[in-house]
Amino acid sequence: MTVKNLFPGAENKLFDAGGGLTRKVAAFNDNLMIVEVHFETGTVAARHSHPHEQITYVISGKFEFTVGDETYVISAGDSLYKQPDIVHGATCLEAGTLLDVFTPHREDFL
Repeated sequence: MTVKNLFPGAENKLFDAGGGLTRKVAAFNDNLMIVEVHFETGTVAARHSHPHEQITYVISGKFEFTVGDETYVISAGDSLYKQPDIVHGATCLEAGTLLDVFTPHREDFL
């Protein structure tokens, strides 16, 4: 992959993932990706797993996250870590925006 250093926000396309969830890949390279994710109240991100490490940072809103066997209610300023292959999912309690960081990048988001 050719290294790209600048990812102007105006050029990043918002993708409608359905069910009240939209996302925009902000920047990425082979080893790292950051994604802005927007949730409407009541949106459910179904439980799933993937081989990537993931950190979620809450910009706004309120969410109930299940990570493995633990459930957390998180809001602006809170973060979660999800190790590779752990089952996780979320329900949006109050509309909001997350930043998800993945390593390595998620090819399925490109």
